Amino acid sequence: MYKIVQMSIPSSFLSVLILTVPLFGQTGVLPAATTAFAEDFQRKAPQATALETLRQNSFRVPLHPLIAIGAAAGDSMQPRFVAHEIVSEYTVGRLKGGTDLLEFRAIISLDGQPVDSREAARRKLVREVRSGEDRARKRLLEELSRLGLLDVATDYGTILLAFTSKGQQALRIHPAGDGWIGTDPALRFDWEQTAGGAVEFRGRKVSRHLLEGSLWVRASDGMPLRISSSFDHTEPGHVLRDEASVDFVLSPAGFVAPATVVHRHYVDGQGLTENHYTYGPFHLFTSDTTIRYGETVDPPVRK
Repeated sequence: MYKIVQMSIPSSFLSVLILTVPLFGQTGVLPAATTAFAEDFQRKAPQATALETLRQNSFRVPLHPLIAIGAAAGDSMQPRFVAHEIVSEYTVGRLKGGTDLLEFRAIISLDGQPVDSREAARRKLVREVRSGEDRARKRLLEELSRLGLLDVATDYGTILLAFTSKGQQALRIHPAGDGWIGTDPALRFDWEQTAGGAVEFRGRKVSRHLLEGSLWVRASDGMPLRISSSFDHTEPGHVLRDEASVDFVLSPAGFVAPATVVHRHYVDGQGLTENHYTYGPFHLFTSDTTIRYGETVDPPVRK
């Protein structure tokens, strides 16, 4: 089973979206090499780690007061632009007793101010992955909320798992022509879920949304280059849309890995939040507690 988890964290509620993949559907449409790249990621990604930088830009509209007079009536509804940058140590792992790969992070800095050393973050990451406890991921979301981030989308970095042999069983996939991704001639495949979907927990409310998108693979060898996904849903009086695009590269660790993730959240057609993740080169763990990084150095801390 493959999952995407998207966390939306306004001040008053927590929303969790989980993409589930049941065991039926269509296979055999994609090049065999593309499936092999996805399954190689599934095997090797839990043995590697990378430096992740999240830049979030968001517009926030304060709640309108019940009574507003004069200038306060206009000021109360003026949106604020907020930007944050989070640098974390990043890997993927499984929860205790589970088989799904999920993202794990340990924060290093916030807006250029150190939170932890990179070495300490690595050790924390190893402990949390080894424990396999879901509360470690929940603690991180709570920490991001305290730090002031909203509508944080996570687990899009593992979207390639949807295109393993098992993952494709819950997708309907169609060849959709060709084009270019950067300088690479590429083939496009459109996909949509046939079952499962993104399960949203917003407070005590639970809803499900099917996703759709496109997959671009390099024409010469079937390597995944870009995966996009989107879904629309409604709330009373509003239409919401979430879009994400993930670009991939061949990592020094020997498997295809995410290079960037861009997620955007829209309300009534207006973009309110953009989460832009970038990943440094993935490096392999050499043991349970050490990581081989070669000549990499910690990023400079802005003053």
